[in-house]
Amino acid sequence: MTPLHSRAAVRRLLQISDARLRSWEKQKLIPFAAEYDLRDLVALRTLLQLARNRVSPQKIRLALHALRDKLEHIANPLTELKLYADGKRIRVEVDGQPMEAESGQLLLDFSHGELKRLLEFRVKEPKEDTRQKRQQNAEAAHWFERGLELEKNAAPVLDVIEAYQKAIELDPRTAGAHVNLGTIFFNARKWKEAEYHYKQALQADPNYSLAHFDLGNLYDERGEHSLAAEHYMHALRIAPNYADAHYNLALVYQSSGQTMKAVHHWMTYLKLDPMSQWSSIARRELTKLRQATVVRGSRGETP
Repeated sequence: MTPLHSRAAVRRLLQISDARLRSWEKQKLIPFAAEYDLRDLVALRTLLQLARNRVSPQKIRLALHALRDKLEHIANPLTELKLYADGKRIRVEVDGQPMEAESGQLLLDFSHGELKRLLEFRVKEPKEDTRQKRQQNAEAAHWFERGLELEKNAAPVLDVIEAYQKAIELDPRTAGAHVNLGTIFFNARKWKEAEYHYKQALQADPNYSLAHFDLGNLYDERGEHSLAAEHYMHALRIAPNYADAHYNLALVYQSSGQTMKAVHHWMTYLKLDPMSQWSSIARRELTKLRQATVVRGSRGETP
């Protein structure tokens, strides 16, 4: 069985900040994970190497899309191909031969046999409408990246909203832009707008665990605890080691008197996140529930 490494251990091992890891997840370069196997470490090392060479997340995302499109047998280019930076370009090796990742252009001359073998992995030239769609997607990715950069630099919120809205206009299925807009409206306590964007994100990507989690937070904030629990559970079905979802679900069950379920999720949370500032709160709440259970049991005993 492949050994698993915790999120904290991987951050220490690769010297990746939590902010950078969350940014990669937010931009869907990698999926959210609480534990990582060897293949995940390969993907993270590749992203880290590209980032250190100042290759932007937008270029990385476009390169990954292009590689999946041209090399249909490749599920995850970050783990199955050798990607590396050449200046600010991304190169990739296919059967030991270099290609330009964004365009799929072969960089060397090959013998007839080598060229034939490589071309077997490539798709036909796209039709004009497909090219236009790709251009729109690229522009949408640019505006999404712009929104992230504006948020990072604490730009006026209207500028951030405008960037994400432009991304959505170009590609309505930009789930990340919907989630980020939802969070902006959530923080402004504009529940209706936030709910709309979280639901649009899930319509674009039903397996977007962060969108389920954020929608759960919204319903919890509005006091709709059953709906909150439903979406936290959705997030956990997609990402069983989603520590924050276990934490919030434990609180929901605890507040509704479902003690055993609350205990289960507190315990799971502490296994996933034993050292953060929130773990002390989780231990305190778990102790309170256990003590309450013992007291109720002792009162029910026959003298």
